[in-house]
Amino acid sequence: MQPISQENPEPQVEQLPRHTVKLKKPLQRSCNVKDAKGKICGGHLKRWFYATDVIEQECGDVEQAWGKNREVYRCEHCKTLYLPNPEEAPRSGTLSY
Repeated sequence: MQPISQENPEPQVEQLPRHTVKLKKPLQRSCNVKDAKGKICGGHLKRWFYATDVIEQECGDVEQAWGKNREVYRCEHCKTLYLPNPEEAPRSGTLSY
């Protein structure tokens, strides 16, 4: 009998030097990063337009890695970056009724 491998439940995402990057789960709306005590952050994930963020312009590593118009979400509390889930439809397009 072979031992069951302990695979990482989180898919690997390209990490940036000054930012923590995670992949959103389907329909995820709040941050799931745990602090040192094990409490979940719970901050809302908001669409982040990093190309117009003054502080990010000084850093510049997000735009360098992903270009100007990538769909990215950021926690309002801990500032963790979330990439959209590939299983979900992109929300960056125009609304269709």
